[in-house]
Amino acid sequence: MDYSKVLSQRAVQLKPSGIRRFFDIASEMKDVISLGVGEPDFKTPWSIRRAGIESLEKGHTWYTANAGLIALRTEISNYLSRRFSLDYDPKQEVFITVGGSEAIDLCIRAIVEPGDEVLVVEPSFVCYDPITRLTGGIPVPIATKAEDSFRLTAQQLQAAITPKTKLLILPFPNNPTGGIMRRRHLEEIAEVLRGTDIMVLSDEIYAELTYGDERHVSFASIEGMKERTIVVNGFSKAYAMTGWRLGYAAGPEPVIKQMVKLHQFAIMCAPTTSQYAAIEALRHCDPDIERMRDEYDMRRRLVVEGFNRIGMTCFEPEGAFYVFPSIRKTGMTSNEFCMKLLEAEHVAVVPGDAFGQSGEGFVRVSYSYSVNHLVEALKRIERFIHTLENN
Repeated sequence: MDYSKVLSQRAVQLKPSGIRRFFDIASEMKDVISLGVGEPDFKTPWSIRRAGIESLEKGHTWYTANAGLIALRTEISNYLSRRFSLDYDPKQEVFITVGGSEAIDLCIRAIVEPGDEVLVVEPSFVCYDPITRLTGGIPVPIATKAEDSFRLTAQQLQAAITPKTKLLILPFPNNPTGGIMRRRHLEEIAEVLRGTDIMVLSDEIYAELTYGDERHVSFASIEGMKERTIVVNGFSKAYAMTGWRLGYAAGPEPVIKQMVKLHQFAIMCAPTTSQYAAIEALRHCDPDIERMRDEYDMRRRLVVEGFNRIGMTCFEPEGAFYVFPSIRKTGMTSNEFCMKLLEAEHVAVVPGDAFGQSGEGFVRVSYSYSVNHLVEALKRIERFIHTLENN
């Protein structure tokens, strides 16, 4: 069998995730401190776990509606209203997915056709580009810069738009940089989009992890933007529910209808147990969100201070749980730096170019780990930098 003639060339040509590559290497080494995977180190709050257990004890093990339990969709609608001033009809404008990643996939597939251009703000999460390519769309990266706090500017957006532009992906708070968009910045982006038919995928999975006095602002809440925006969110980050695999999308009914249809054929429905657990999360776990965010904020300040002390210039992130320090002074590429650090000090971080070419010269470090874990990792990285400087 000649598999080169059998396999989809679009699939074959996709590059594997740069995040997983270093994680896989680290998993086979002893005494490794991994700061590579963006996963909370907290256990899912007990009341959420208990709700999942009780759903099993009651025998709630059947398929739900394709769009998800109406009780959960209603709670999501209530949550979006009280936390972000968004108003969605739970019956027609909200549906439940297998993680936020499925919602991203379905949104892109429901909107993008071969030849359409998709504006991808970078550095950003690794899935937007390959999913776009699988649809036959053309990803168009827009490189954000540290001097702009890794925000998308209206000037950059205006320059990137062409008659073929179909979709803009706004990934804020951002993975990997921790950059955010405040209301005034979103209003500038909205002004560029008014009068166009460009849709927006607003990936807000880190919405609850925004630090400082100003809370997260959803792009859909900006005047006139709701009709063109699909908000993607989920339970993995805010509620420490990564393994429960539950996300959702909220947006205009005509788009959500097509996304649900694709979901129906590919998935059927999200895990029933997870849906019952998520109802509890939304109803009673706002205090748990606050508790975990306060802990991340403390770790954020610890890690930023540590990298700046070491001499690795580090932009101060205002969202998510990542820092994105510069490694340019070493003269190495991001991949070289990460591999040598892993070999020399058994610390795993992710090369910045895994998140787009504009990430070259940086590395992503997750601080979703214990303080002891982070302190030891910083000691090892500092030792590594001093060794480089003395050679």
